Amino acid sequence: MDRISHSDITGLVLAGGRGTRMGGADKGLQLFQGIPLALHCLRRLQSQTGAVALNANRHLEAYAAFGSPVWPDATDSFDGPLSGFMAGLEHCDTPYLVTVPCDTPLFPHDLVMRLAAAMVGADADLAIVLAPERDPATGQTMLRPQPVCCLLHRRLLHSLHTYTQAGGRRVGVWAKAQRMVSVSFDAPGDDPRAFCNANTLAELRALESPSP
Repeated sequence: MDRISHSDITGLVLAGGRGTRMGGADKGLQLFQGIPLALHCLRRLQSQTGAVALNANRHLEAYAAFGSPVWPDATDSFDGPLSGFMAGLEHCDTPYLVTVPCDTPLFPHDLVMRLAAAMVGADADLAIVLAPERDPATGQTMLRPQPVCCLLHRRLLHSLHTYTQAGGRRVGVWAKAQRMVSVSFDAPGDDPRAFCNANTLAELRALESPSP
């Protein structure tokens, strides 16, 4: 296969968490630049994929008002991103699914294209983001995996079921067991804040400010 067509990819915005570090607020419904975070991410992803949907577990009517399908987790246990992955793979009609968390509103406009190119080049089933992150202890910037931002082949659904039914919940652990390729987003011109996530309202307000 020479390339993956954008029409073969469904984009999924993950908004199914508890929002614990945001005081229990539904993170995807918090405003970013005047619109809900999840809707902002949905629009940013829409031009990169053939279809888009949302993974949410509460306030489903509010999410449905955004005009895209809403796919809750199979259980009401708030089991984390892997449950969102499974919901997406179980519902999507395309061979590929790309996921982004709703609290990462600055992800690149070429995210999907770069993940897809790397997946084809490596003959992989999973492509995850490597993004620059500053170590507060040393002040050094290093590339770290951001496995919740990823492109998955639909055949991974069986592996996900097996891992989670055995009690697994860690995205990184599951990812390392797959045919995976990591994709660096530290090229000249890449926004160093592209994969910064807003865990608190203060962090969300900070992301609204222009880069220094």
